[in-house]
Amino acid sequence: MTTLTPSSPAPPVLGRRDRLVLFVLCAAQFMVALDFSVLNVALPVLGADLGLDRSALQWAVTAFALPSGGFLLLFGRIGDLYGRKRLFLAGLAVFGAASLLATLAWNPAVFLTGRALQGLGAAAIVPTAMSLLTTTFPEGPLRDRALGISGTLLSLGFTVGMVLGGVMTDTLGWRSTMGLLAVFTLIVLPLAPGLLPESRTPDRPRLDVPGAVSVTGGLLALIYALTTAAERGFGGADVRTALVAGVLLLAVFVRVESRHPAPLVSLPMLRRGTIAFGNLGGLVTFSMMSTVIFVLTLYLQETLGLSAFATGLVFGAQGVLSVVAGTFAPRLIGRIGARRTLVVSLAGQGLLTAALLGVSESSGAILATVAVSLASMCHLGAIISYGLTVTSGVPDEEQGLATGLVTTTQQVALTIGIPLLGALATAGGDLYGGVRTVLALDAAIVLGTALLVGLGLRRRA
Repeated sequence: MTTLTPSSPAPPVLGRRDRLVLFVLCAAQFMVALDFSVLNVALPVLGADLGLDRSALQWAVTAFALPSGGFLLLFGRIGDLYGRKRLFLAGLAVFGAASLLATLAWNPAVFLTGRALQGLGAAAIVPTAMSLLTTTFPEGPLRDRALGISGTLLSLGFTVGMVLGGVMTDTLGWRSTMGLLAVFTLIVLPLAPGLLPESRTPDRPRLDVPGAVSVTGGLLALIYALTTAAERGFGGADVRTALVAGVLLLAVFVRVESRHPAPLVSLPMLRRGTIAFGNLGGLVTFSMMSTVIFVLTLYLQETLGLSAFATGLVFGAQGVLSVVAGTFAPRLIGRIGARRTLVVSLAGQGLLTAALLGVSESSGAILATVAVSLASMCHLGAIISYGLTVTSGVPDEEQGLATGLVTTTQQVALTIGIPLLGALATAGGDLYGGVRTVLALDAAIVLGTALLVGLGLRRRA
C-alpha cells in the first residue's frame, strides 16, 4: 500500500491494488444504494401491477430495510470474528439470488420475500465492506480519500438508480430494475475473492450470543412496530406488543453488554461524543433525505402527472452535483474538520428542504430539481463527515463495531423515515397538502438536529 511520511508534501496516492480493492468494495455499496433508488421511481407502477395500494407501497422499502437494519450489528460482529471477506462474499451471493426472486415475483408475498432476502444480503455486505475499507486504508489522508470516493459513489448510486429506474420502468417494466441488480451481482462477485484481503480481529473472542439475540430481536420488533403504526396507528395489539417487546429486548441488550467480557457493542464506545452525536447526525440525514425523495416521487407523478422517466430526470441532476460534492467535501473536511462539516451540511440540507415548500399543485418540477439537487450535495457532505466522525480514533479491532453502528444507523434511518413521515403524505385524501406537511416537518427536524449535533460535539470536544 502506498503511504506518506509526515514530511512528504505529495498528496496521498492509491496504489494499483488499493484502487482495485476500493473498486470492488465501492461497487458493492453502489449496488446496495442502487437497489433502494432504482425501485423508488417504479413504486407507483409496481404497486398497480402487483396489487399494492398507495398506503402499502412503503413495504416495498421496509421489507428490505427491516432485516438489513436488524441484522447489521450481528453480521458486523460475525465478520469481525470469523472473517469479513467470507461474510462479504456470502452476502453478495444471497443478494444476487434474492434480486432474481424479486424479478420473477408473481404476487406481493413473493416480491416482499425477495426484498427481505435482499435486505439480509445487504446486512452482510454493508458493514463488512466498510470494515474492509477502514482496515485496508490507515487513518489519515488515504482513508479520508477512500471514504470520500465511497461516499460519492453511494450518492451517485442513488442518483443513477433514480434515472435508470425511470428509463427502465417506462421501457422494460419495473421487473427490469430488480433484474439489473442480479446482473450487477454477477459482475462484482467473481472479482471479489482474488482481490479482497481476509480481515478479522486477531484474538477472536467468543461471540456475544445473548447480546446478538436481544439487539436483533429488539431492532426487528421496534422497526415492525413503527412501520405498522405509521400505516394503521398504535391501536393494534400487534403494534403494542411489538413496541413493548422491542423496548424490553433493547433493555436486556444494554444489561447484557454491561457484563459480557466480549460485548457486541462496547457501551463506553456509545458514550463517546463523536460516536453518539455523529450517529445522530447520520440517522437524521439519511432518514430525512430518503423521505424527501419518496414524497417528491409521489408529488411529481401523481400531482404533476410526470412519467416515471421524467421523474427520473428530475433527480438526475443529483448525479453531477454529487460528483462535485464528493470532490469538495474532503477538502472542506480538511479545512474545517469532519465535525463542523457535519453541522454545516445538516443545516444546508434542512434549509434546502424548506425551500421545497415553494412547489405548487400545478408547477414545481424546476424548483424540485434545483432544491433537491443542492440538498443532496449537503446530504453527501453529511454522509462523508459523519462516517469520519464516528470511525476516527477507533482501533482496528473495534472498526467492525464502529462501522456496524454507522451502517445500522443508515439502514434504520431508511426504515423509520419513509414509513413514519411518508405515511403522513398518503394518510388523507389531499396528497399535495400531505407532501407540504412532510416537507415542513422534515426541514424542522434536520435544522434542529444540526443545532443539537453542533452543541453536542462542541461540548464533548
